[in-house]
Amino acid sequence: MWCANLIQFPMEKESFEKTMREAADRFGVSPFVVTSDEGELIGFFCYSVNLDSNEGMLKFVMNTPKYRGKGYGKEMLRLAVKYAFEITNVQAVQLNVFPENERAKKCYESVGFTERKTDLNAFAYKDELWGRCNMIIRR
Repeated sequence: MWCANLIQFPMEKESFEKTMREAADRFGVSPFVVTSDEGELIGFFCYSVNLDSNEGMLKFVMNTPKYRGKGYGKEMLRLAVKYAFEITNVQAVQLNVFPENERAKKCYESVGFTERKTDLNAFAYKDELWGRCNMIIRR
C-alpha cells in the first residue's frame, strides 16, 4: 500500500501525471517538487486549501530514498507550512499518514504536527484494512 493506493507503485510518469491532473480537477491540489541546487529530485508534495474550514492539506508527501533521514523532509515540511500560513493565510495545515508509518509520524511531529484523529480500517486494499492518522499544525 502506497499513497492510499492512489498512485501506482512503482511510480511511472504517465500514471503520476494522470493522478496529478485528476487530483487538481477534483480537489484543487497544486504539486510542489523539491530539488537540490543542482536540480536533483529531493522530494514532493501536493497542497490544497479548504476554504470552508480555512485549513491547508498536504498530500502525497514523499522524499527520495537518498535524502531520507538527513533533515530534508523536515525542512520541506517547514517550508510548506510557512507557505500555507504566510501565502494562503490558513489557520491550520493537516495531513494524513498511515498509523504504522512511525518514521513519517515522527518527522511530522518534529515540525509541530500533532495527532488529531485516527480512524482504524479507513482503507480497504485487497484483503487488508488500513488505518488513517490525521495530523494537524495550527498557527
